[in-house]
Amino acid sequence: MNIGQAAAQTGISAKMIRYYESIRLLDTSQRTESGYRVYHERDLHALRFIRRARDLGFSLKQIDTLMALWRDKSRASAEVKRLTNEHIAELERKATELQEMAATLKNLADHCHGDKRPDCPILDSLDRLA
Repeated sequence: MNIGQAAAQTGISAKMIRYYESIRLLDTSQRTESGYRVYHERDLHALRFIRRARDLGFSLKQIDTLMALWRDKSRASAEVKRLTNEHIAELERKATELQEMAATLKNLADHCHGDKRPDCPILDSLDRLA
C-alpha cells in the first residue's frame, strides 16, 4: 500500500510517516520502480505502536528505545518497566506543575474585578515576573 493508505489506516499523517523514516524510528520503506513508498502490514504494526506510544506521551527517544525492546524477543521486561516508571514519574511531575499553575491563575482571576477599572492583579503578577 502507498503512504496515503498507510496514513489512513494508522491515523498518522504522511508527513509524520516520512519524518519517522528520516529519523530512523521506522524502517525505510520499500520503493516501487517509480520511487513511491510501499508499506506492508509489519510497517503498519510499527506505525500503530508509535502512535500508541505517542498517545501515552512517550518522547521519540523513548519510543525508539521501546521499539528496540519490542523487536528484541529475548529482552528482559525489567528495562521496559524501568522506562515506563520513569515516564510515569515525569507525567506526575508535569501534572503537579499544571495543577499549581491552575491554582495560581484561579487565585489571580478570583482577585481580578473584571470591570472597567484598569487595575488588574493578573497583569500585575505577570509584570512582576517579567
